[in-house]
Order: sequence, then C-alpha cells, then structure tokens
Amino acid sequence: MKPYSWGLLLTALACMPAAATAEAPRQTLEMGAKPMDMGKMWQASLARPALSSTTTFDASGRLWQATVQGGYLYVRHSDDLGKTFSALTAVNPTPERIAADGENRPKILLGSRSNIYISYTQSLDKPFSGHIRFSRSLDGGKSFSPPVTVNDNREVISHRFEAMGISPEGRLYLAWLDKRDLSVATSKGEAFIGASVYYATSDDAGASFSPNQKVADHSCECCRISMAMDKDGVPVAFWRHVYGQNTRDFALARLDGHSPSVRATHDNWQIDACPHHGGSISIGPDGVYHLVWFNNGPERHGLFYGSSPDGGKTFSVPTPFGNEDAQAGHPDVLSLGQQVFVVWKEFDGKEASVQEMHSSDGGRSWFGPGRLAATAGASDHPMLIANQDKAYLSWQTEKEGLRLIAVIQP
Repeated sequence: MKPYSWGLLLTALACMPAAATAEAPRQTLEMGAKPMDMGKMWQASLARPALSSTTTFDASGRLWQATVQGGYLYVRHSDDLGKTFSALTAVNPTPERIAADGENRPKILLGSRSNIYISYTQSLDKPFSGHIRFSRSLDGGKSFSPPVTVNDNREVISHRFEAMGISPEGRLYLAWLDKRDLSVATSKGEAFIGASVYYATSDDAGASFSPNQKVADHSCECCRISMAMDKDGVPVAFWRHVYGQNTRDFALARLDGHSPSVRATHDNWQIDACPHHGGSISIGPDGVYHLVWFNNGPERHGLFYGSSPDGGKTFSVPTPFGNEDAQAGHPDVLSLGQQVFVVWKEFDGKEASVQEMHSSDGGRSWFGPGRLAATAGASDHPMLIANQDKAYLSWQTEKEGLRLIAVIQP
C-alpha cells in the first residue's frame, strides 16, 4: 500500500455507499477490528470542533469570512488582510449542527448592493443525512434572514456537499449531492450506485428558489462539488462520478438546464467507497477550464492538473504534481486568465504544509513547487481566493487560526 492509502481507507469507510455499509462489519472483523457502529461514528463526527471556514474578498478589498462556532454560523470582515476582524454576526438564530470540514464547509458569496449570501449543510441525526440551507443579508452583513431549506425533498437522507455560485446578472445557483433517487430505488428493491447531483436557482436575490432540478445520476457520495462561472455567466459543476460499477472519475456539466454531463478524467480508479477527496475547477476570463484532482488509479496516482480550452469538449493530457510520498492531496486552483495558481496539502510526518505552483502562460508551463506555510497541528484544506488581480492562500489551522498569505505572482 502506498503511504496515503490507509488514510483513504478510513475516510472511504466513513462515507461508504449504502450498498457497501452492510458489508463493513464483516470486512473490519477480517482485519481484526471491531464492527463499526455507524451511529456512534456519526455522532462523534458531529461533536468534533469546527475547523473549516470560507473567505472571500469584495470589490473594495474587504475580506469576509464565514465560520462556525458552537452550532452557530458567523460572518465577520477585515479591512487589513485578516490582521483584525469586526465583531461576529450570527446567521442562524438558533443552534444547528452545521457541517464544517474540508469537503463540506459553509459558503459565502457577495452580490450587488451589499448583498451577502450564505449556504451550508445542516447535519441531521441519521448517519450521513443533511439538508441544504440558505440565508442572506441585504444590509451588508449587519443581519441575516432566517435560514431556509433549499432541497425540496425533505427525507432524512443525504442532501449535502453544496456549492454556490452567482452569475454576473445576479442569478444564484446552489448545487449539491442528493440521495433521493437512491431512496426511491431502495423502496422498489432496485440497485442504485452513489448519489445524484441536483441544483436550484434564484432570480430574486435568494428570496425564493426554483424547484430542484437533477443534473446527473450516480455521483460519488462524499466528494465535494466545485463550481465556477463560465465566461457567459453559466456555472459549471465539477464532481467525482461513478462510471460502470465503481470507477470513480470526475465529471463536469454546465448548469443551464439542458447540457449533459461530460467525463473529464479517465484515471479508472476502482474503489467500492467514496474517497472523500473532491476536485476543483476555475474558469478565467478567457473561458479556459482549469481542473485539479486526486486519483489512485491503476496507472496514474496522486494529484493532477488538466485544462479544457473548448468548454469541456476536449481536455489536455493530465500533468502530475505534488509529492506522493508526502500524501499530497486536497488541491485547489485559481485562474486569473493567463495567471493560474494551484495549492495543495502535504505531510512530512511532523508538519502539514501547503505547497504551491503557478503559471504565467495559462497552465502550459509551471513554476514551483514552493512551500507557502506549515503547521504542526490540525488544519483545514487550503483555499485560493482572489483580491482583484492578486491570489491569496486562505488556510485555517488549529494553532495559528486563519492564515492569509499572498501567493507569488508569475
């Protein structure tokens, strides 16, 4: 087994599809372990302190952060690049179980006229169940509307791992992984692999949402969705998909109501569980799709970068990056046109670090890797955010808190 494989096995067990969880007790006994109690494991995960947060810049360079503490989602801002922050403003009026890990974190988006939009996954009591929640502020973050549930299927099943985007015209998009189709198939005694991708839109600044619309069946269950706006203002979703029985490659689709999903990678990773390891997409003003992802396929292992210059019709040959022996994982990508930035996480046995590489020619050649930051404690997945034409690493760590670090410009 490669050095990172045991970690993948543990996270895979934690997110096994329904068809696989029934076999988990037998499999763990064969490895000399006690059978897993999924309920206890779920409750223990809900009790862990929240570490993940999300940040973004507004047009004036003000930094905004959405963070979770004690069952509340808070928003605050900074005018000095994160050195000091405003007082916290609560989004939800009563405590909720809010998912706040690297694959499933709250989202914050800034609209016109000082509008602030928040989405998050509310975790429910049943293992791996949740609802997609939304709130908005129309007064620049001074107050927020009572959160509403966006998924119109209200079963206590998995509606989780949401992504949010906004078009230049102000249309809001929310996409997520949803198991309503698995629930229907199970009730009929039929097989259904994975989950489905659904989305909803709002044309009135989040006052209401459209009926939920399905994008694709058979997504992976616990790998986050990434979303980026195409140059025509239509969002593109990027997610890990299940092809055939258990080939877990990546797919993408334009959320325009009629475009089919497209297979974006062909690594042929066969795994009967979810790796809990989503990818990332960024689209610059030139319309090129930039993609980063992790796979453990039979021929290619580790982290890869790829691009599509024609809206997902063709893709470049994948470019490997990162130190596989240091468990390189959880990459993020940011395109500012010809300037493209990639960050990811590595672990040397003592410290977790964030590595970066960057390109000044649209991803055709790369400088790096270089080390941006490190910590000896627990840490979130790294994120890239843009302040006009500058790229920043946003990284939440247990010991140091939020770290905002300028990425070297090409």
